Amino acid sequence: MKIIHIKRKTKYQKYYSSAMGMLNSRVTTIKKYFLFIPLQTIHQYRETYNGNIKNCDDCNLFI
Repeated sequence: MKIIHIKRKTKYQKYYSSAMGMLNSRVTTIKKYFLFIPLQTIHQYRETYNGNIKNCDDCNLFI
């Protein structure tokens, strides 16, 4: 059993784009865990409808 491990989780979230309005996108978060307790979000990115990968800091996410 590992004490520290990293998990990647993908879920759909709504975000707002000024050019296209409200959109749904797959958002992937990479988190660091210590004994199954989340410590830190290492990276968060989303995939656009074109297939491009973008950082989530570039958009307004609505949960």
